[in-house]
Amino acid sequence: MKCPFCGEGDNKVIDSRLSKDGAMIRRRRECLSCTRRFTTYEQVEEIPMMIVKKDGRREKFSKEKLRSGILRACEKRNVSMHTIESFIDELERDLRESGEKEVFSRILGERVMHRLHDLDAIAYVRFASVYREFKDVNDFVEELKSLLVREKDA
Repeated sequence: MKCPFCGEGDNKVIDSRLSKDGAMIRRRRECLSCTRRFTTYEQVEEIPMMIVKKDGRREKFSKEKLRSGILRACEKRNVSMHTIESFIDELERDLRESGEKEVFSRILGERVMHRLHDLDAIAYVRFASVYREFKDVNDFVEELKSLLVREKDA
């Protein structure tokens, strides 16, 4: 690690601490040449995960895009931000732990819908209407019927 002040590569670590979320290590360093101190951060390099869309296109997994869709579905519903963030973190962790570099959007969408079904029926139907591309009211009615049948069976 080069010193940002003098450009020398020799330095020593004075202090190391985990970040609040535990995802990074903060290191205080001292340059052995100019004795000035600076801070560096170390984190795991993640391999990008690709989402394979319905039409075959591939795009980089976006936690923000997933959050946006779930927030839209849960808007004005009694689902806390903590619950939503935990779900998104859990889903991303599961996807990364699977070791797959490419995930079909169908699998991602079904997992989101399954979880939303458990959290809030209205959020589930909202998400399903976009994900399954409902064309008219009849599509909503069919989804609501299947939702009622599942709730009776549960």
